Amino acid sequence: MQDPGAQDRDFICEMTQKILFRADASADIGAGHVMRCLTLANTLKANGYRCVFAARFMLESLGRLIEDAGHILVRLDGGSENVTDGEPVLSHAGWLGVAQETDADQCLLLSRSGQWSWVVVDHYAIDFRWEKRLRPFCDRLMVIDDLGDRVHDCDLLLDQNLGTGEQKYAGKVPANCRLLLGPGYALLRPEFAELRDYSLARRRKPRLQHLLITMGGVDRNNVTSDILEALKRSPLSPSCQITVVMSSQSQRLRGVRNLARTMPWPAKVRVDVTDMALLMADSVLAIGAAGGSAWERCCLGLPSLTVILADNQRQSAHALSSRKAVIALDPNGPESLAESLPKALSALMGDGLEAMVERVSAVGTDGLGAVKVASEMAGVPPAR
Repeated sequence: MQDPGAQDRDFICEMTQKILFRADASADIGAGHVMRCLTLANTLKANGYRCVFAARFMLESLGRLIEDAGHILVRLDGGSENVTDGEPVLSHAGWLGVAQETDADQCLLLSRSGQWSWVVVDHYAIDFRWEKRLRPFCDRLMVIDDLGDRVHDCDLLLDQNLGTGEQKYAGKVPANCRLLLGPGYALLRPEFAELRDYSLARRRKPRLQHLLITMGGVDRNNVTSDILEALKRSPLSPSCQITVVMSSQSQRLRGVRNLARTMPWPAKVRVDVTDMALLMADSVLAIGAAGGSAWERCCLGLPSLTVILADNQRQSAHALSSRKAVIALDPNGPESLAESLPKALSALMGDGLEAMVERVSAVGTDGLGAVKVASEMAGVPPAR
């Protein structure tokens, strides 16, 4: 493990109210786990806590965001993608890079600086085995999850997905574990709550003049290009403008830029945006990845075609689709994007957009989830 510098070590030791976050970000894992942890960390910092992030895999742009926000980032030793762990073997075990015991022991080295007020885990490859090893070194432990596919040893569990009920975690958490369930707890940056009223007000009688495309920072499978090609067969107004959001770290960036120049409508590619909330608020329709960004769009009442990029996004995407708050598109389903996307856009012509605005606004994501979660954390007594 890369040891924190002497200044950071002293800083950790001096912390009184300190929180350890364990989350990773990579092309396979995505950025969502780290981004929602960072949102919570920023809220907790404003409440007097000091936050440390431990990560084995970290996109450089996210690492800079963590450090620029005034948190400490400790990089754990790199591992292998082909990791064998003890029974039960988790479906996402390879995401951790090492066995859970090894990862926990590396995090325990950070605990020599004293007791953590909280340990917060947001990782599909971690379960009760890791958590039990950290328990003696923290007052309380919190898990952020979406899947409900493994057992946890925690005091607080957050699952921000629509339609999640207590039965999803029955027998998988301790009896005294407090559950925070549903998109009302979605961990969104404060600018989304700040822009909610503005965004909703401008959606009366919407006309499809500005289309936003955002498939996540890396877009490993080049879905953005597939969407642009499918749009060429779609019934968009000649006056429509397209904005594509990409990361500078995406290997697909050059190809997307070249393709954008061939579109029948003005298409701008923006890189490493820092004003995503305003960009969403000013858009009329989004074509976006399922996952955490779906709750950002719900908060702003932004209608969307939601593209399922991974199996772990399927449940929440279908829950939103069942309420007709989004139109879910599955590139691995029976229809390709070239077929399904033009059909979906046609279905939104006329009054379809206005009806979807009403439904997506009613999902219950007000943008204040991080404040609510921080308040809930303050109400959980120490385990001992």
